[in-house]
Amino acid sequence: MLAEDFIAHKRPTWERLTNLLNRASVSLAGLSAEELQELGRLYRQATSDLAVARRDFPQHPVSAYLNGLVARAHGQVYREKSSRLSQIVHFFTHSFPQSFRATWGYTLASFLMFFIPALVTFVIGWRDPESVLLVMPGLQDVITDIRNETEWWKSINEDGRAASSSFIMTNNIRVTFLAFAGGVTLGLFTLWVLVNNGLLLGSVAGAAQHFDFADNLWGFVAAHGTVELSVIFIAGGAGLQLGWSILRPGLLTRRAALVVAARRAAILLFGCVPLLVLAGIIEGFISPSGVLPLWVKLLVSFTSGVLLYSYLLLAGREKPEAETATALVA
Repeated sequence: MLAEDFIAHKRPTWERLTNLLNRASVSLAGLSAEELQELGRLYRQATSDLAVARRDFPQHPVSAYLNGLVARAHGQVYREKSSRLSQIVHFFTHSFPQSFRATWGYTLASFLMFFIPALVTFVIGWRDPESVLLVMPGLQDVITDIRNETEWWKSINEDGRAASSSFIMTNNIRVTFLAFAGGVTLGLFTLWVLVNNGLLLGSVAGAAQHFDFADNLWGFVAAHGTVELSVIFIAGGAGLQLGWSILRPGLLTRRAALVVAARRAAILLFGCVPLLVLAGIIEGFISPSGVLPLWVKLLVSFTSGVLLYSYLLLAGREKPEAETATALVA
């Protein structure tokens, strides 16, 4: 039997199992008694299919797909009843960092879609600040403030730091959700959000460099920038996943692929919300401070970056899903 014939014959049962798993991930109580029995039956069938795929098509993508499907089903079928608090703890100690690592390529693509335009406008702004207005015409007032050495970010605290921090959190969350939701437009709106923000930061940074105002600008941006930009890249990557699942669904139908990608992307999105709150607190209380020296803000940036990526890259590695699935058919 060819791999394509095997896939065509088995695909309906895999998609049905995926649908049940999506519903069970919210609560097993949402499944009827018949559906719970069906979940167990489809899980056993998927385990058998994985054994066949590993034997007959070890290098084909279907083996990796079934590996992940069986591992996910095993976690649902044999999971212990847990409290809401333990589910939240498990989400942040396992689900979120594991999803980040599993989809790091999309986050990298998101970073490049931001960084490359930022680099281009930085060079343009550094050489001739007026030229960036051809790309970002709305920056005239900002360029003027930089030329006049006006530190406009100090006005953040005019209404009180708590109020300012709350406003910043809300705005950051809005940008993050826009980057994520843009995935349903085949990722085009997500790309626009990333490129537009990259052009904005690069233009402002280049102009600040031209007018010897860079130390002042980075003195404000540095403290919160590491966490805030990282979250935007993760959210952008989540949006790109949605768009890519529609364009290239792989072994699934486009609808089923979109459901799988949306589930992964939603984990990333909700995991980012506390990080945005943290970035908002730093931006509201530390970044605009005229008392704290630059080295303190750089230390905050460095420390937050080390802690964030240590968490994302190392947390939840005790029992990788791939090893679990391998053990099932060993």
